[in-house]
Amino acid sequence: MAYQNLFTQVQLRGELEAGVPLGPNNDSRFGPFGTSWLMGKLGGAQIGPVYLGTLGVASLLCGFIAIEIMGLNMAASVNWDPVQFVRQLFWLSLEPPPAKYGFTFNVPLNEGGWWIAAGGFLTASILLWWARTYVRAKELGMGTHVAWAFASAIWLYLVLGFIRPMMMGSWAEAVPFGIFPHLDWTAAFSIRYGNLFYNPFHALSIAFLYGSTLLFAMHGATILAVGRYGGEREIEQITDRGTASERAALFWRWTMGWNATMESIHRWAWWFAVLTTLTGGIGILLTGTVVDNWYLWAVQHGFALEYPATGVVDPATLPGAPQ
Repeated sequence: MAYQNLFTQVQLRGELEAGVPLGPNNDSRFGPFGTSWLMGKLGGAQIGPVYLGTLGVASLLCGFIAIEIMGLNMAASVNWDPVQFVRQLFWLSLEPPPAKYGFTFNVPLNEGGWWIAAGGFLTASILLWWARTYVRAKELGMGTHVAWAFASAIWLYLVLGFIRPMMMGSWAEAVPFGIFPHLDWTAAFSIRYGNLFYNPFHALSIAFLYGSTLLFAMHGATILAVGRYGGEREIEQITDRGTASERAALFWRWTMGWNATMESIHRWAWWFAVLTTLTGGIGILLTGTVVDNWYLWAVQHGFALEYPATGVVDPATLPGAPQ
């Protein structure tokens, strides 16, 4: 085809690729399983092969147990009624132990013990999957960039569900399992600590999040724009001058005065995405442990202006209120 873009993709069909040979300390792979027209619309048409190994199997097993604990507790909360379970699914939750138990594992199952159990299995599943991504990359002779990007997301997860509750001395500070209850917790958390919008690390996290979307859109749009010249074939573009990558670089120099390279755009995107959850986790960890009211902190440090006087006394400014 002379021209190819997001809507005019050519799906390749050929001999199925099983991948590079594995060393002696690896388990066997499953597949490849053939091709899929639908998956070919989204990416590569070939399905598999899949490598699970011991770490992968253990991760999936722990994840299954965690989801079962959450699901069964949510089902019990609606009297095991399947209709109500489906109807209220987005509102159902598994709550952490109340504050009276502090940060201890000796909690009755029906008062938060199930939440601790589900969290333990879910954490084990995530950490095992991280180890799997690390080991697979090393076995294939790759860099471990994917594993460390995943670790940044795990950092935020652990801050929310374990590290900060431990520092606060109470499981009650953790996030409930559930869709809308999770969002409700986020809103209440922000209000309780004086509005997270005044948290500079939250601001950094949002800046990196928006920056990630901008970089991803710019990179994706640029490669699609030079798709007719084989812009997606980045290895060939390194040595084949005068085609897609040259046009892409010229376009950005013409419009911005400066251009990324085939390598640098991925490094920028990696850092922006990793810093989204890294700075977000720092901001959450400081909330309640170091700073009790982010608005008052922002006013004190010149990060925000004081509200105009209205005659209403802010309880946070009264003697004895946390600062």
